[in-house]
Formats: sequence, structure tokens, C-alpha cells
Amino acid sequence: MQKLVAYPLSVLYLIFFGLTLLIFHPVQWICFNLFGYNAHRASVAALNLCLMRCTHLLGTTYSFKNPHDIPADRPTIIVPNHQSMHDIPPIIWFLRKLEPKFVSKKELGKGIPSVSYNLRHGGSVLIDRKDSKQALFEISKLGKYIEEHHRGAVIFPEGTRSRTGHPKPFKTTGLKLLMKNAPSALIIPISINNSWKMLKYGKFPNGIGNHITFDVHEPIPVEGNLDDLIAETEAAVTSGITAFK
Repeated sequence: MQKLVAYPLSVLYLIFFGLTLLIFHPVQWICFNLFGYNAHRASVAALNLCLMRCTHLLGTTYSFKNPHDIPADRPTIIVPNHQSMHDIPPIIWFLRKLEPKFVSKKELGKGIPSVSYNLRHGGSVLIDRKDSKQALFEISKLGKYIEEHHRGAVIFPEGTRSRTGHPKPFKTTGLKLLMKNAPSALIIPISINNSWKMLKYGKFPNGIGNHITFDVHEPIPVEGNLDDLIAETEAAVTSGITAFK
């Protein structure tokens, strides 16, 4: 019965989701080209708030728990587990003061209204997963960028999303490169739960009635042995994933 109800709700959701992307694409262009970086950043934050609001049509609710006073005057490396595309808007909205940029696959850099424009112009990097040299160069560039401008970088070290909520082992190379190139950064581990349920039926229909949670753990300074830092970060992330327990 729940899946049957999900079909009409998913159609309604996709209509509003698509309209939101189409509306904010020219808004981003105007903000970026006429008013500059800060206006564009504000438009991206508003876009992602609206994308979250669209999921309310599916009965989706969110909890974002961040008891930590994370400074905005130093770089941050935001490290969540990855369950679906629905991981991204809450990170952008709730951590907007950190100005998060993404390590994203190059395929997302074209063809998607609003999303592709932001990835190309908002400070994120697009990597070719079949070209390791290019990918490593772009990740290093992002590390240097956040170090210089005191902004945030978001990387999903699992590489691909978990379809069941169970965490995958971290791939350490990209995270280590960010830390090497942003030595004054704070690592921000985040545990995400229930986002995978939005795609439990596949791409269509969407899952309905889900409560997606984000738990921000104690920030970790980039100090000492990098392998130990990555292990500590992975342990913090997995500690808050309920499907793992």
C-alpha cells in the first residue's frame, strides 16, 4: 500500500523538484554575473532549502544535530557517509556559513539545471573517476582553495552511495590529499541515516514518510599522522549510523 501511495506523491514531488531547478538556474546566473560570489552563494543556499521543502511532499522530515560551534574563519573538511542525493541539500543549507564545496563526478557538471551551474561556478571540483591523475589534481586544487579562502570542502570517502544504509570502507586518497593541502582545516565528521530509504524502490517511486537525520560529531584538527586522523574520522562517522548497529 505504501508503494502505491508513493507513485502519485512522487509525480507531484518531481514536478516541484524540476520547477525549483528551472527557476533557480537563471536566479543563480543573475546572482553570479551581476552581484558576485556572495549573492550566488546565498542563491545556492536558498535553492537547497527549497529542494528540501519539495521532499516534504513525500512526507520527508529532517533532523540536523550540530552541538558544536564550528568557526567560519578557518577551512573545514566535511566528511559524511553517503546514502543518496538527498544527503546534499541539508549539508549545503544547515552548514551554509562554512560555504561548502563538493568533490563531484564530472558527469554532474552539465545537463542538470541549477546543479550543474553551481558545480561549475560555485567553487566545487569535477573529477573524472576514470582518470586518477586528473582527479587527484582537482582534489588538491580544492584543498588549496579552502585553505586560502577559509571555506568548506565536502567529500564522500565511501566513493559511491550505500543502497542499504550500511557504511562502505573509506577510500583514503582523496581525503588525505585535502588534508595535505589544507593543513589548518578542521575535519567535520557527519553521520547520515535514512537517506537511502528515499530510493529504496529504485529511482521511481520515491520512498515516503522518511525521517532523515544528520549528526555532526566533534571537529578534528588536521594534526599528526594522517592515517590515524582518517581512521578516527571513519570511526566517528560509522558510530552514528544506525543501520551499522
